[in-house]
Amino acid sequence: MGKLYVVGIGPGDAQNMTAAARAALDKAELICGYTGYVELVRPLYPDKPVFATGMTGELTRCRFCLEQAAAGKTVALVCSGDAGVYGMAAPVLELAPNYPGAKIEIVSGVTAALSGAALLGAPLGHDFCVISLSDRLTDWELIERRLRCAAKGDFAICLYNPASHGRPDHLRRACGILLEEKRPDTVCGLVKNIGRAGESVRILRLDALRDAEADMFTTVFVGSEATKEILGRMVTPRGYRP
Repeated sequence: MGKLYVVGIGPGDAQNMTAAARAALDKAELICGYTGYVELVRPLYPDKPVFATGMTGELTRCRFCLEQAAAGKTVALVCSGDAGVYGMAAPVLELAPNYPGAKIEIVSGVTAALSGAALLGAPLGHDFCVISLSDRLTDWELIERRLRCAAKGDFAICLYNPASHGRPDHLRRACGILLEEKRPDTVCGLVKNIGRAGESVRILRLDALRDAEADMFTTVFVGSEATKEILGRMVTPRGYRP
């Protein structure tokens, strides 16, 4: 029986990849994934065959990997961050009943909410939620409702997929919704290209975040009422009394 590892590779550099992820990639006979993510790990395994597809080819990748595993191969399907957070773990498991010969193991990785938070300081030190602003698979009306609920609940919020060429105004729209419930001076953070060339970190107010530049390689953090800036770090206190 073959095996399919669904592997979260973290931000993409070897230093931030878990030992379990490296072990799964070491065992794999074939590495699959979105083209950009495959290119991140290809230098570590230059002699291994790969199968890559572009954006929107997610189900094609999943089916191919399951077919190969069902045929007896050991396959690694790589995902940025964590495979279970906006990654391929869910679609693979949804398709799995059609491929009874494939054994599946989900290998966790460091998702952008955590790796980006570490660069900022401790923005997720208390209760928080993660919301994607991509409306490719989720209706914008539902995204708006989730943003409002998170703001009303005073969660610290991590925003994935804040903008792209096809939806350049989604972060601005999201900030407008959050400003209905949050103060304009709410502490926020932007982290770009986590663990890669061009990595940058910025702390700013919510009203300034509305006009900030962001792309698909940006992770956005919006603080709670308790979040503060301390010595250039974004900190959401857990509640301990020094």
